[in-house]
Amino acid sequence: MKIRVLGAGAGGGFPQWNCNCHNCKRVRSGAMRAKRRTQSSIAVSSDGNNWLLFNASPDIRTQLEAFPDVHPKHGIRDSGIKAILLIDSQIDHTTGLLMLRESTLPLEIYCTEMVRQDLSTGFPLFVMLEHYCKVNHHPVPVDGSGFSIPLIDDLRIHTHALKSKAPPYSPHRHDPHPGDNIGVVIEQVSTGQKLYYAPGLGEIEPHVAQAMQDADCVLVDGTFWRHDEMSQAGICDKLALDMGHLPQSGEGGMIEFLNTAKARRKILIHINNTNPILDEDSPERMTLDEAGIEVSFDGMEINL
Repeated sequence: MKIRVLGAGAGGGFPQWNCNCHNCKRVRSGAMRAKRRTQSSIAVSSDGNNWLLFNASPDIRTQLEAFPDVHPKHGIRDSGIKAILLIDSQIDHTTGLLMLRESTLPLEIYCTEMVRQDLSTGFPLFVMLEHYCKVNHHPVPVDGSGFSIPLIDDLRIHTHALKSKAPPYSPHRHDPHPGDNIGVVIEQVSTGQKLYYAPGLGEIEPHVAQAMQDADCVLVDGTFWRHDEMSQAGICDKLALDMGHLPQSGEGGMIEFLNTAKARRKILIHINNTNPILDEDSPERMTLDEAGIEVSFDGMEINL
């Protein structure tokens, strides 16, 4: 199985266009050893030719142009991206669908019923795309059951609901439903290798813990280092858990759990611009290095 990290940043990327926080200011001035990051998305393939895209960030055009494996190879218009699976309906995971409107075929989009509703009403991307390439929607289960995707050979996808809440524009923003956010197990059938992907994790529920324990590689929420990171940065009073993200540090944090995971690779993604782990010389980054936890970056390639 081949995994390509197209974007490793949280919403806004790094540096964020209007942010002058400690990290953004230093990376712009060259005073910090760090990689710039676009907004989170990955692509997965079993053969290196046909790819399943997970989420479509606002940076998708730049991400795909930097990824030769999906460039046109057959005819005038073509792409190695054969289908798209949406984790949720958040702006930073779906706006890139508009950049894909030039497709000569309908976009094959896999998502839950809750995400379909959001993208047909509060943020009507599906309605808008009907005037361009059109959308073929394929429902995604939320109970962990598996399914296959045509042309994405040798991969079996298992999806389960995560505790979360819908985006502010969702008609059920204050009425959470299973399927507002999902975690995904991608299994290569021929080898049994498994990737667990969950860029937004607010809680390690029992079924999440089991999926992570069974995976050979986990690629999970790395948004915040600490629970009060946004207030400490002077940005806002929102707390990590209130925003649906389990911080890395502290009792019950992501590091504590990953230290018990059996996966041979443990990787953080969806990293907010305020997170000190972006600084490759920071004590926080050293803590991750000592724990064997990697920090993803744009263009990172993982082979299982």
